[in-house]
Amino acid sequence: MTLKKISYLLAAAPLLVAMAMFLSSPVRYANCVRDGISLWAVSVLPVTFPFLLLTALFSRTRLYNACSRAVAPYANAVFRVSGAGGCAALLSLLSGYPVGAKCVAELYKQGAIRQDEVFRLSCLCSTSGPMFLVGTVGAVMFRSPVCGWILMLSHLLGVHLVCILLRVGKPPLPRTAPLPLYGDKGNALFDGLYSSVISILCAGGAIAVFFAFGQMLGDLLAFLPLEKTGLGVMRGLLEMTAGCSFLAESPSPFSLGLCAFLVTFGGACVLVQQLAFLSDTGVRALPFLLVKLAQGALSAVLCFGLSRLVF
Repeated sequence: MTLKKISYLLAAAPLLVAMAMFLSSPVRYANCVRDGISLWAVSVLPVTFPFLLLTALFSRTRLYNACSRAVAPYANAVFRVSGAGGCAALLSLLSGYPVGAKCVAELYKQGAIRQDEVFRLSCLCSTSGPMFLVGTVGAVMFRSPVCGWILMLSHLLGVHLVCILLRVGKPPLPRTAPLPLYGDKGNALFDGLYSSVISILCAGGAIAVFFAFGQMLGDLLAFLPLEKTGLGVMRGLLEMTAGCSFLAESPSPFSLGLCAFLVTFGGACVLVQQLAFLSDTGVRALPFLLVKLAQGALSAVLCFGLSRLVF
């Protein structure tokens, strides 16, 4: 058997195991999918969908062009991305996953960003938002908004410092003419609404499926002598919210640092959503995954050091 065939079998093995577990307990895992849909409908849809729609519309306005020209010098000097990319990074910072990847895909489709900046911009626009980090993980899970702000700071530093390293050796982007005004052509409202609805439905499907996968993984690991920390990390590698919830049951600098890794890496659920949006931009999965691992590791180290001031 060739190495290529072995790799195909290894890639298919988790899917076959998941199918077998679903068939063995369809009611149990169907309820998990339903819980994932409920989580999406209650916690994700009301927050993420408006941002998806607003960013889709905003990227087609004259104001976006003006903001792009304003931030272009800073974005080019620090990250080697264009002004349009700098605005997308700001929107990603405010709204969180997967809005940043959606913005990059929209700008690439419009021709507003260059091919040689797409990968760096995709890594820069891969951030969680303050509502989740400070409000959900910090205030609700760890019962400390201060922990949430430490998590937010560590997350952004980890993402941005790695992206600064990515620009080493890259020449400054050439100055270009003002971006085309796509808001003046076609039905911008319909196009933005349609793309946003499709995007949020895809995100909901990913959340529901990976919520069930997380339960399956928990059932498989139930036979192993894992502590809650280990279980939380394993669950978080699939779906970061569930992992952070497990880790927050034993608050400490170590558990908060692990949460920083999970929310920065994103977990399989968030990675699948981002790569789905970026599939037509030329961003390759493996390099993107390696950058996310580096960002997550750096965020975890920074968060552990900062959180020792609190615990």
